[in-house]
Amino acid sequence: MVHRLVVSYGQPSDPAAFDDYYRDTHVPLAMEMPGVIRFSTGHAQPIDPSQQAPYFVAELDFESEEAMGEAFGSPEGKAAAADVANFATGGATMAHFDVHEIQVGMPNLP
Repeated sequence: MVHRLVVSYGQPSDPAAFDDYYRDTHVPLAMEMPGVIRFSTGHAQPIDPSQQAPYFVAELDFESEEAMGEAFGSPEGKAAAADVANFATGGATMAHFDVHEIQVGMPNLP
């Protein structure tokens, strides 16, 4: 079962510097982590304009929760985790979960 890490970044003090650093420095570090099977990112937009969305969101998928733990315990994972302090001036919130695919038209919630 796929296990997903979601990282939500708050509004940085310098959005252009965040984007440049994330793309040029952090992504290569994160891509070196063993066991990453999918890595996607995007600038979030609120559906309700009265609510604040994160500035940026990253999702990293692993084969299992154990694989994610091994990735973050590796030298590459430790380097990527330590790097967050270098650019996330708006803070970062991390959460993880087992991914349960929902088939359209077929309710199969866990």
